[in-house]
Amino acid sequence: MTLYLDNAATTPVRPEVLEAMAPYLTRFFGNPSSHHEVGEAAASALDDARARVAAVLGMRAGDVIFTSGGTESNNAAIKGIVLGSGKRHLVTTGIEHESVIASADYLARLHGVEVTHAPVDGTGTLTPAALADALRDDTALVSVGYANNEVGTVQDAAALAAVARARGVPMHLDAVQAAGWLPLAGTGADALTVAGHKIGAPKGTGILAVRGRLPFEPLLHGGGQERGRRSGTPDVAGAVAVARALELAEAERSEGAARVSALRDAFIARVLTLVPGARLTGHPERRLPGTASFVFPGTNGETVLLELERRGVVSSSGSTTSLEPVADAVAAAVSTVGSRG
Repeated sequence: MTLYLDNAATTPVRPEVLEAMAPYLTRFFGNPSSHHEVGEAAASALDDARARVAAVLGMRAGDVIFTSGGTESNNAAIKGIVLGSGKRHLVTTGIEHESVIASADYLARLHGVEVTHAPVDGTGTLTPAALADALRDDTALVSVGYANNEVGTVQDAAALAAVARARGVPMHLDAVQAAGWLPLAGTGADALTVAGHKIGAPKGTGILAVRGRLPFEPLLHGGGQERGRRSGTPDVAGAVAVARALELAEAERSEGAARVSALRDAFIARVLTLVPGARLTGHPERRLPGTASFVFPGTNGETVLLELERRGVVSSSGSTTSLEPVADAVAAAVSTVGSRG
């Protein structure tokens, strides 16, 4: 039996999602821009998916753009809002996903945008005070990850959004890791991104929600689909899939987060007990329910991952980890926690 511990990287497609999208790969295959029965059925499904996503995010249906995933959504949000604003200052942090860091670098290199990396503390937390210090009169956007994709630290999104709003600056929230674990409505964000494959939808599906009042320069130009914010024939089946996955994730969020948090805490306690020198990274309390991140000084990450997989535990490393004794101890901790359900 293999125990898969890498859902932060990708999840299996849920059966309910496959069932929801199947008709739009077969019977209702039309182009939603076509004015005939088959096309109009596809258009109706697209509109319905958009409304269902908006309900979960606490935004308007017209704010929702369907994309190919988190990387595209982050690129489109950052480049689109900054270039549309006419301002040339962006605030983010140095611990964001590569798609955020690279988008900021692109704007700096090719568009003269000045990028400020607001400092985070030793737990990976961006405080409201640190964000306030980074803002300027010409700041076009704040882009922050709701939950860190490596160590799992959760930011106080509402407090950060309030700071930005007080200065008249929109905030983009990268919620790729947070979806399904944390509430997505009520964050105060003006733009928010979700990747379908993190919540049980197929790879290549995603969501970008941007408040309609914000000026926005699209990455893709052409036929004006997605209200002119992302041209190209929409993937109707993908939109239906990610909408269904998001609904399911939200419906199960509270119970699932509580259950998995208990397993996470038991696992962390066992690793810290069994592995000499092991150190937990990220915030000790404000962290994703499904994320446990450790460093094992003096050891190699790929070695411990190979040893764990040999014992039937599939996991991943953001940097470096360990030797066989560490793998034995971690596998023992996994086995103990797994026996509790």
